[in-house]
Amino acid sequence: MSGEPDVRAGLVAPAVAAEHPGLRVAWTDVEATPGRTPAALRERLAVMANRMRGADAVAIRRREVPHAYRVFFRHVGLDPDAVRTPVEALVLQRMAEGGLRARDLVTDALAVAVLETGIGLWAFDAGQLTGAPRIEEADGRLVLADEAGALGRLFAEPERALVTRATRSIALVAIVVPNVPDVFAYEALWTAWDILAA
Repeated sequence: MSGEPDVRAGLVAPAVAAEHPGLRVAWTDVEATPGRTPAALRERLAVMANRMRGADAVAIRRREVPHAYRVFFRHVGLDPDAVRTPVEALVLQRMAEGGLRARDLVTDALAVAVLETGIGLWAFDAGQLTGAPRIEEADGRLVLADEAGALGRLFAEPERALVTRATRSIALVAIVVPNVPDVFAYEALWTAWDILAA
């Protein structure tokens, strides 16, 4: 395995790209076996949780990347105070739980990457995907899809190609909203890839 991920651009349907200039998909895959969160990752989560205070939950929305997600959410009809952006959801979860409770290797790798970059990141079973991930419109909603159809609504939990214990190759997919530099997406994908490839 090479020392860094092969980050590729996904597709955005032409009509969606015309309506939402700057919306894009970046993705990579990693050979990894889902399982329990290793001790080093548990410690990393604990350190991140200890650095977060109540004021962070409010202040985070003013940072460049989370702010861009909030703006985009409003643009597509999502209230970011009801449907939380990916990083805000994790910060509020930390506040509610009093820490960042380890869940499993894949979930926790995504959590670290999202918290460090603010980028919305999802994981799929790469063996169940057909072609590159893409953003399309279906039934009046934006969806993440592959050539076989929708994987789930944009920014919602996946509905298809889920990572399971049988998964051996994981597709990491970043949804990058307008006004977010590509470097943040690359860093998010690299962070999760590095954790999973270890």
